[in-house]
Amino acid sequence: MGVTKCFDGGVVALRDVSLRVAKGELVLLTGKSGAGKSTLLRTIFAAEVPQEGQIVIAGRNICRLRRSSIPYLRRNVGVVFQDFKLLADRSALANVAVALEIRGIRRKEVRRRSLESLEAVGLGDLAQREAGLLSGGEQQRVAIARALVGQPAILLADEPTGNLDPEHSLDILTLLAKIAQQGTTVIIATHDPLIVERAQSSYIVELDEGRVVAVHHGPTSVGRAA
Repeated sequence: MGVTKCFDGGVVALRDVSLRVAKGELVLLTGKSGAGKSTLLRTIFAAEVPQEGQIVIAGRNICRLRRSSIPYLRRNVGVVFQDFKLLADRSALANVAVALEIRGIRRKEVRRRSLESLEAVGLGDLAQREAGLLSGGEQQRVAIARALVGQPAILLADEPTGNLDPEHSLDILTLLAKIAQQGTTVIIATHDPLIVERAQSSYIVELDEGRVVAVHHGPTSVGRAA
């Protein structure tokens, strides 16, 4: 609440941003490039620390976390990036598994959960295929599977359809909506008008120069931000 983030040189990326997002909601952050969408996501997984305000997840103000506690926070926050960030010469399964391997989980458990996560995004039959041989839409699904394999409470997606054609963009949107329906909170940053038009989101938040300028509730009703 009341989040303000400034960068060197006096650039204000976020200005007194206040939002409340409940469990299982799907929220779209929209606005032109530089509006503050990505910065807002980065504050939620503690990649950026705001100068003012607080970010409360499960009752904890993460702005006050010690650096040593941030990895534990990130176990509850999955992140999907526009450029996928996959290891092209490793299998889809290996790309998902790495998210659990770094936690020291037993190999058998890692494999089981990684396969389940790939099956959940419709890629169970491509688990052994190298990521670099997959289509763009398939690679994004692997990235989503990797973000979900740790069973996070929150999934953040930064321009997840930015490198995809319209058909695959809608496939990814459908998948993210399904994830939200299953109880994971999903927050998507996008400037893709097709996604904004088609998403059956809980609400759409418009940002401009770091401020929340409008909130559209549901697919039709619109409310102005305070």
